[in-house]
Amino acid sequence: MGTPPSTSPLPARFRWGPYTSVFALLFLFGTETFLVSPLLPTISSDLGVSESAAAYTVTAYVLVYAVCAPFLGLVSDRAGRRRTLLVGSALFLLSNIAAALSDGLALLVVSRALAGAAAAATGPAIWAHISETTGATVRGRTLGLGMAFFSCGQVLGVPLGSFLAGAVDWRAAFWAMAISTLPVVPMLLQQIPTGAAKAVGALRARAVFAAWGHGALRKSLLVNTVFNAANLGAYTFMGVVLAERFDLSVTALGLVGVLVGVGSIVGSTVGGRLGDRARVRGRTDLPMLAMWGLLLAVGIALTVWGPGLIPALVGVVVWFVASGGFVTDQQTLAGAATPELRATSSAWLTSTLYAGTGIGAWAVGFFSDLTLGTAVIGVALALVAAFGGVRVNAQLRRGAEPVPSTDPMSAERS
Repeated sequence: MGTPPSTSPLPARFRWGPYTSVFALLFLFGTETFLVSPLLPTISSDLGVSESAAAYTVTAYVLVYAVCAPFLGLVSDRAGRRRTLLVGSALFLLSNIAAALSDGLALLVVSRALAGAAAAATGPAIWAHISETTGATVRGRTLGLGMAFFSCGQVLGVPLGSFLAGAVDWRAAFWAMAISTLPVVPMLLQQIPTGAAKAVGALRARAVFAAWGHGALRKSLLVNTVFNAANLGAYTFMGVVLAERFDLSVTALGLVGVLVGVGSIVGSTVGGRLGDRARVRGRTDLPMLAMWGLLLAVGIALTVWGPGLIPALVGVVVWFVASGGFVTDQQTLAGAATPELRATSSAWLTSTLYAGTGIGAWAVGFFSDLTLGTAVIGVALALVAAFGGVRVNAQLRRGAEPVPSTDPMSAERS
């Protein structure tokens, strides 16, 4: 059995009040994503380790998030959103305190792994909570705003970490994260009602993979992998490409990062509104997925091959408008396709995103000319993702399909 339906009608208009706490968490998680990268030289010097060893702090966060997210998403689907959000937020707070108190690499790596687990539990629960508590006419807008807050955090993470490390020391960045998280916990207590989206299904490990049994969602997850192999795999080398093409300084490349954030925010908010308008007209099959793939191909091509710096920078914005819109539409689909496994499905989006990023970066790295590799892999895979979006759209048009039951007794009865 899945999540019991709500007894009260979902709001048809967007309201900020119920979502300020989860938007704040998304902003903090976005900030945490790139917070450590500029701190690595300072951390390695202070702790007396190499920079490659200090980089284990980044690996621990990403690896734990990618591996644990689907399993912790299932915990959210079974234990309820409120409990998961509160425990995850508390763990996130404690992990940053532990990082700030670290006097050796081992404790710092463990603290970053705990932060990854906290984000893996809380992130999918947030997206599922938004999907469950908003009406169809504003769901995309609300998810898009959440993604915009996350993107803002990502843009600010690098300069914030650098500033605090320079003004105080690297531990100040983690103290800032902990202090910022502290007021969010009581906000969650007030805004997430007791028993919100509490599911009644059993906590069985095989339910983690049930979302892959839904045809449209399975195709969507595969498209997500390919899209992000093009998107974030190519982005891994974007700074190298722009520096080689236009001899940009490190400072200038930092300003390009602002354009990345602007594009993501615009794409998230515009994508959410377009999705809402489509649903108002009775179109629930998300026809925009293919469009975002095509737009991504255009953005990457402009960035790599654009005739001059201005067209290349326009390409960066187009690139991440496509990225923001695509992610928002995917979250909307994950929440609608599998009502009893919303958080688990959302978590699989993140896991396949990381998988795609690794595959894309690996593929580009095979080219001796990274500019050529970025263009070929980025544009080609973006077009493959666009074709995959057409297939997802066709599957959705054929009608809703149930998620295969995760209850073994139901299989016996049938």
